[in-house]
Amino acid sequence: MKGFNAIVKPTPVLRGEIQALSSKNYTTRYLLIGALADGTSTVYYPAHSEDSDAMRRCIRDLGAVVEEDDTKMTITGFGRHPLPVKELNVGNAGAVLRFLMSVAAFCPEVTFVNMYPDSLGKRPHHDLIDSLEQMGIGVEHREGKLPITIRGGQPRGGKITVSGNVSSQFLSSLLFMTPLLDEDSEIEVLHDLKSKVIVGQTLEVMEQAGIRVEASEDLMHYKIPGKQRYEAKEYVIQGDYPGSAAILAAAAVTQSDVRVHRLAENSKQGERAVVDVLQAMGVSLTHENGTVHVTGSGKLKGGEFDGDHFTDGVLAMVAAAVFAEGTTRFYNVENLRYKECDRISDFAAELNKAGAHVEERQSEIIVHGKPEGVKGGVEINAHYDHRVIMALTIVGLRSEQGLVIKDAHHVAKSYPQYFQHLLALGADIELVAQD
Repeated sequence: MKGFNAIVKPTPVLRGEIQALSSKNYTTRYLLIGALADGTSTVYYPAHSEDSDAMRRCIRDLGAVVEEDDTKMTITGFGRHPLPVKELNVGNAGAVLRFLMSVAAFCPEVTFVNMYPDSLGKRPHHDLIDSLEQMGIGVEHREGKLPITIRGGQPRGGKITVSGNVSSQFLSSLLFMTPLLDEDSEIEVLHDLKSKVIVGQTLEVMEQAGIRVEASEDLMHYKIPGKQRYEAKEYVIQGDYPGSAAILAAAAVTQSDVRVHRLAENSKQGERAVVDVLQAMGVSLTHENGTVHVTGSGKLKGGEFDGDHFTDGVLAMVAAAVFAEGTTRFYNVENLRYKECDRISDFAAELNKAGAHVEERQSEIIVHGKPEGVKGGVEINAHYDHRVIMALTIVGLRSEQGLVIKDAHHVAKSYPQYFQHLLALGADIELVAQD
């Protein structure tokens, strides 16, 4: 995508309806269970992202037949009998690498190549390698890093331990593969488990495919019967809450009548909480039959919110709070400092430049609201961060003089159609190509 800046102009009214972006996490999982099934599955509205493209390419290499049109993808799976490929290239997609390392245990010998030595190539995968070795699988690696060769063929079930300290993806990887083994398995998670919400998504899609797993309430212990089969089915990918949070916040701070479709009420995405946050801030909205309908008045009130449950929705909510009456505090958000940029310090600095009044603590963002709006009229540095770009756009819509957001094309990391969707709702935004 060519580089561009976004000139965001004051926009009093937003009206219309859009289909939410599709969820990346669910897309990669449904593609995988389609490949692990015997028979043909259909996945509607798959997301197109680096992760899903890598998963699609690799399951094809392993023998799945994948066909697609504008709305759906059909996958004829290989079950527990992937082709004996020699190499797999996951690009820069960490989740895809980790999920497929377990699947590769059904192959005689596969090497995962290192295409991104400065990115994925630097990340360690010891925790999963240890678990695979407990199952009798040979693994050759460079201190836990790519390139990694899996020598499998006959993985054994039984008692398996896995650390959940670094990532929940190692556990998800084992959960996807163990039902296909001849033996029953028992998985115990050691230490702590990161991102329990996302493990819930793994268990949810497995259950939809007819797989039985007994999970303890704290998600640290699992019993998985062997000799199971994934059923070939139809799946509909749900809409993505983190991206939709920005659209909903834009509707909240303007005079609006906006509907966002395909947002499941009972979603396991933590960012579903942004709907509750907006309601708590006094935004008029309904959420029924998968549609969030916002009739915004631009009037909001401050509050206190634990941001740990909706990490990827926090910045959009901060942007809405800029225009709320009183003070709004988002606490428990220190992990925002370790994203594409420091999403506390860097973001607060740009908001203040635009005329907002935002303070930071080590793990908090405190917003002193300005219901009258902010001045704007400045050029903003979004630090090449897709979430910061989306959030600053919201502020620009309610500013007196608009905002220029540099390098706005980086929004494509998670939401390539973001500006198109806002334009369709009537936002006054000009996208200007960089020289």
